[in-house]
Amino acid sequence: MGIDLTAEQALRLWHDVGLGQILERRPDLTTRQMTILLTVYLEPPPHTVRGLAGRLAVTKPVITRALDSMGRIGLVRRRRDEQDRRNVFVQRTVEGSLFLESFCDLVRRKAAELTR
Repeated sequence: MGIDLTAEQALRLWHDVGLGQILERRPDLTTRQMTILLTVYLEPPPHTVRGLAGRLAVTKPVITRALDSMGRIGLVRRRRDEQDRRNVFVQRTVEGSLFLESFCDLVRRKAAELTR
């Protein structure tokens, strides 16, 4: 099931969701951070720094910086792999799940307003 939006409607939705995030004082994530977060929550685990870097075609330090920011606000957690200490797993958190649930509600609300 898809939503058929014009280019203007699609851009309006993106705008309205971003504005809603700001007005509701939600964490202000970059597009890269949001993409990493959604990858961790929508794609099956395990997730590693190395795997995320490959998936997003960026370096491991880019992923690490994004995870540092998201970790400070509790959206994800990192854990060193006990079997192979070179690997770092990226894990979901309750706070991250609640953030995305709230974000999803915002997107659905703005999409409904747009298509009325």
